[in-house]
Amino acid sequence: MNIGITVYPTYGGSGIVGSELGKELAERGHTVHFISSSLPTRLTKLSERVRFHQVKMMSYPLFEHQPYTLALASMMAKVAETENLDLLHVHYAIPHSISAILARESLKPNHYVPVITTLHGTDITLVGADPSYLPITRYGIAQSDGVTAISHYLKHETEETFQFDDIEVIPNFVCKSEYARHPVEELRASLAPQNEPLLVHVSTLRPVKRPVDCVEILARVLKKGIKTRLVMVGDGSERATCEQRARDLGIFDQCVFVGEQPNIVEYLSVADVLLLPSEQESFGLAALEAMACEVPVVASRVGGVPEVVTDGETGFLSNVGDTDKMAEDAARLLSDEELRRQMGSRARESALARYNTDIVIPKYIEFYEKVLKKKSEAT
Repeated sequence: MNIGITVYPTYGGSGIVGSELGKELAERGHTVHFISSSLPTRLTKLSERVRFHQVKMMSYPLFEHQPYTLALASMMAKVAETENLDLLHVHYAIPHSISAILARESLKPNHYVPVITTLHGTDITLVGADPSYLPITRYGIAQSDGVTAISHYLKHETEETFQFDDIEVIPNFVCKSEYARHPVEELRASLAPQNEPLLVHVSTLRPVKRPVDCVEILARVLKKGIKTRLVMVGDGSERATCEQRARDLGIFDQCVFVGEQPNIVEYLSVADVLLLPSEQESFGLAALEAMACEVPVVASRVGGVPEVVTDGETGFLSNVGDTDKMAEDAARLLSDEELRRQMGSRARESALARYNTDIVIPKYIEFYEKVLKKKSEAT
């Protein structure tokens, strides 16, 4: 197949999943065309089967804000026509599905390009934050030729919000060879100079991720007499708040802020516990990636996280904001190496049994084929 994929080209989960999906499809013989404003962060190598088409914005005094949605639609239509795409697969309804639908309609009747939309979560929460987006988001979902969601939780939320239930659940995934714990001695020595166990948090450091809770958890663990350090991987609006809170608590020296990192596996390979205290998670990709690297997870019991993390077996779940319990769970894991090892082993086993690329990628291919078959029968 000849597939167009559009993602937000950032460190967020949807960009990661869309990029990794494209690479996996290319390895299985398909040709993937990424259409975006810039090269996705996980797309480090282009080839004959993995191509990139940049959406370029025009500068015009009339426009206070550049019309990216229209520029994206124009580029989608151009790529679909010149590269003879079989379908467009967009990640996030707003604005990507709208752009794809515009592109599809502009090419009719000469070339009908089906649009598949994958919902990642903010599609739904955006409407919760601003109901004015509900009609256009519902339109983008309903007018798509196929819709997938990354968790059963997100499918349910979409049904409740938009009264739309024709949704296929296809979860996020990990490559078992890429996501595996391996020795990174130099990195560990730099992060833990006294060989302290490491708490690690990976996110975009936005308020919804509650990264400040990680600092609170660290403070409580240290009060229990357990020597440890906190590694914050990522960047965002809450970084300065986290740093200031660590200073206020007198534990800034036990924190390491490393910013955005292209190779997350290295940091997960030195982690002893992953902290994921989010206020909302439609899936919990960071948890899955950590589990694949044999890292037990201490997380909030929200959204799709309970579908990924089994409480008491592959990690511990708590109510949002319950930093006392999260600290107790983290301390228990840090002070019991055997429990940590056993839970980490079960975590990898669970991750690969349910979310391995060899299981999930064929589901996407089957879904593509189903949508294309429906299109063929209709014409």
